[in-house]
Amino acid sequence: MFYQLLKYVLLGPLLRLMFRPRVEGLEHVPEEGAAIVAGNHLSFADHFLMPAILRRRITFLAKAEYFTGPGLRGRLTAAFFRSAGQIPVDRSGREAGQAAIREGLGVLGKGELLGIYPEGTRSHDGRLYKGKVGVAAMALRAGVPVVPCAMIGTFEAQPPGQKFPSPRRIRIRFGEPLDFSRHAGLADEKAVLRAVTDEIMTAVLALSGQEYVDRYAAEVKAEEDQRRKESRRSGVRRGN
Repeated sequence: MFYQLLKYVLLGPLLRLMFRPRVEGLEHVPEEGAAIVAGNHLSFADHFLMPAILRRRITFLAKAEYFTGPGLRGRLTAAFFRSAGQIPVDRSGREAGQAAIREGLGVLGKGELLGIYPEGTRSHDGRLYKGKVGVAAMALRAGVPVVPCAMIGTFEAQPPGQKFPSPRRIRIRFGEPLDFSRHAGLADEKAVLRAVTDEIMTAVLALSGQEYVDRYAAEVKAEEDQRRKESRRSGVRRGN
């Protein structure tokens, strides 16, 4: 009930007014039955823009931090995500990844749409990064198609560190569903999972036109953060 209220009354109309989304390939999203929508992730606003334009309800695997924030703001954020049907995912460790896969399979098992960002985190610089294989594991175990999706312009509307998005026109592009039935029964093969994930990311790249980096986004961001810290420490030492 709250999901419909958000989509059609509270949030959806506001998002359409702010971003005037141009949607391409919406016909590629199945009108019924289970499917995964796998896209790039450029902005916090992505979580709301895609559900606002889809005809069907979509459930996202959202990072657990959205549900555990401190204070009143944290409680309100958690309540919002839960009411919108989003599922918290702990992104630390191998077992956490398996738990996320189980949650995703539960959504697909009910014949619903599952939204996932294979990069595992928002891009900190607008580039597209290597996908994690959880999306492939879910697609193969559930035997469902994967619809690639590209958000274009949301990074510029709300880059990292900007609390509120700036009004600007954005594009949302959906590609033809990817069928991985040829890999049925191979969901435990690491090489197959990697190949399927790379195929999904290649399809997303073709839609988004981003620069691609064949490394995980979290690793690159951590290295850049470390370099900035070392640079600041060096500056302090020179100042002394």
